[in-house]
Amino acid sequence: MPRLDGRKIDQLRNITVTQDYIKHAHGSCLIECGDTKVVCTAVIEDGVPPFLKNSGTGWVTAEYGMLPLSCTTRVKRDKTLTSGRTLEIQRLIGRSLRSVVQMDKFGERTIKIDCDVLQADGGTRTASITGGFIALALAFKNLRKQGILTAIPLNDYVAAISVGVHKGEKVLDLNYEEDSKADMDMNVVMVGKGDFVEVQGTAEGKPYTKKQLDDLLAMAEKGIKELIEMQRRETGNIGI
Repeated sequence: MPRLDGRKIDQLRNITVTQDYIKHAHGSCLIECGDTKVVCTAVIEDGVPPFLKNSGTGWVTAEYGMLPLSCTTRVKRDKTLTSGRTLEIQRLIGRSLRSVVQMDKFGERTIKIDCDVLQADGGTRTASITGGFIALALAFKNLRKQGILTAIPLNDYVAAISVGVHKGEKVLDLNYEEDSKADMDMNVVMVGKGDFVEVQGTAEGKPYTKKQLDDLLAMAEKGIKELIEMQRRETGNIGI
């Protein structure tokens, strides 16, 4: 049965990546997943948080925000970055990206990933992780080109996607209309070799079965493999 936008149940939305979207970032992209559009930037700065000082180890952190009219009704600017949703998402992005970074390979430097949602139609956090990795990899490539790094400190790719149950059907990459009416939805983060970084799954009414969970994880894995192939094309030769 076709979905609201005509896709098959296991089909990703159309994805477009525009590299070097922000002039002053070390690495950046605009990632468009259907009508969801997120600008992801990466910048490297000297210094690390206090708990890493004098450790010789670097750090990767993330910030996330939504423009006021990224949704159908105006979103208030989260000027203090203290809303529960904002903190949850940026911690998720940071954890996901750190899972594939060799933190001991770039000294006591901090890489900051900023993910700014221009337009939201579901899946903003998963798009931020997928696009955030591209921005991060491009930043590392530029820093290697400048001689600041001798190698790219990544050991794998990482991407994320949503899956869920909408009107009794298991579906991949939910848009807002599907997500807002889903019986259950789940965000899945995986690395290229197939291991999980995070699984966030919630039933909205009736509990879901282990069989549904297994089927949805398999569907998510299929989608993430496609996303990682896209990341490989976008980032070129990064040695992994």
